[in-house]
Amino acid sequence: MSENETIPINSNADNEQHAEPTSEEPSSNDLDALERAQAELAQLQAKSADLADQYLRAKAETDNARRRAEEEISKARKFAVEGFADSLLPVVDSLEAGLLLKDATLEQIREGAQATLRQLLAALERNKVMVISPAPGSRFDPHQQQAISVVPSEMEPNSVVTVLQKGYVIAERVLRPALVTVSAAK
Repeated sequence: MSENETIPINSNADNEQHAEPTSEEPSSNDLDALERAQAELAQLQAKSADLADQYLRAKAETDNARRRAEEEISKARKFAVEGFADSLLPVVDSLEAGLLLKDATLEQIREGAQATLRQLLAALERNKVMVISPAPGSRFDPHQQQAISVVPSEMEPNSVVTVLQKGYVIAERVLRPALVTVSAAK
């Protein structure tokens, strides 16, 4: 080499001209994978939309069921005494008819009162209101009876001696306990 000749130095520009290109065209395998991924993405998006729709429908159905239940409860509370009131109307009619009689005898008034009482008790029974009236000598039951006093008696201790006021239960629940006197221990 002569003095004036220069030695070519590899520069980046030269390297780029001789080097293989770094970005290749996508292969058919890459295209297939991309298409599969896009198809799967479309399926998942469709499934997501379907699930979102199902969720909204289920939520709406739940809200509707809750609203219907609240309306039914409201109506049940509002008209809970309707059947009971209907059972009492004949009693009211009997009382009004008895009051219209101006020249009724004492015996007629007594018979009318007894008939009206029977109607009233029947109306209470139809509506599950039962009388608590323990027989004298029966065992004192603190769940249905209230002892007003303890009296000396020949009966067994803690037995009902007399009933001062009847009690009432409705469907096994005490509305008012019977007021009783109870025999004392000997």
